[in-house]
Amino acid sequence: MTVPDRRRLATFGLTLAGLAAALVAVSLSTGVRMVALAPAYMFTPMVAGLVATLTSGLAPGAVGLRVGRRRWLAVAALLALPLVGLTLALSVAVPGIAFDPSADALPGIALPGGVAGVLVTFGLVLALGTTVNAVFAFGEEFGWRGYLLWELAPLGFWKASGVIGALWGLWHAPIILDGYNFPSFPVLGVGMMVVACVAFSPLYTYVVLRAESVLAAALFHGVFNGSAGLVVVYAVTERPVLNELVASPVGLAGALAFGLATAVVGVRGTPDLTRGALGSE
Repeated sequence: MTVPDRRRLATFGLTLAGLAAALVAVSLSTGVRMVALAPAYMFTPMVAGLVATLTSGLAPGAVGLRVGRRRWLAVAALLALPLVGLTLALSVAVPGIAFDPSADALPGIALPGGVAGVLVTFGLVLALGTTVNAVFAFGEEFGWRGYLLWELAPLGFWKASGVIGALWGLWHAPIILDGYNFPSFPVLGVGMMVVACVAFSPLYTYVVLRAESVLAAALFHGVFNGSAGLVVVYAVTERPVLNELVASPVGLAGALAFGLATAVVGVRGTPDLTRGALGSE
């Protein structure tokens, strides 16, 4: 029976922890906030994944770095939009949170009114999400849903997704503690981020397996990051606890939206998670 390789896992974990510690040290020594270093921090899982694969003789293509099934790449890119819409709907259903249709979703950009404006907004979000955002998202995803998903494939779909989700959430701790996403609740925010990432993880695993490519996760992640701000813009509340921990794409509303979608996937049946589904040595 194939099992995760402890030496490769140690290489990945130590490299990831070392890079994270190095950036935290840069932040502390220079006074540059970790939030400002976040674009560089996003590439640490990719570097750790490359070190783990290349030092063990694995080609990146073996862990999902390939084009895969194009139809599912498109599905992955589009899937984030209805999930953000569901997150927004769940947010404004909470007492104390209101929907503000007059909010300016894209400051500085003149948009047409009505439905046309909404379509243009989503078009711009999709374009940005599948290009610039997806590049940065790939910095994370090659590590999480490329190497690590391949390595943990013997654990099966649900357990591997849960483990990766928990690690993914904890990895955010340095920037969360610096005020990212949960500025009023930095310590509690780390726990909330873990909950959110565990809730997100099965859908990421699902699109990667369907697309047979880690690029699906990068597109999904990129569009989600690009559109998630719409929840913050349109769901209005004066209470920080609701604004940051509930009506947020990485708050309870976002976790619930992904959880509901995951339940649908679970009922319909998950694809088999095998190393062969991601690549071949």
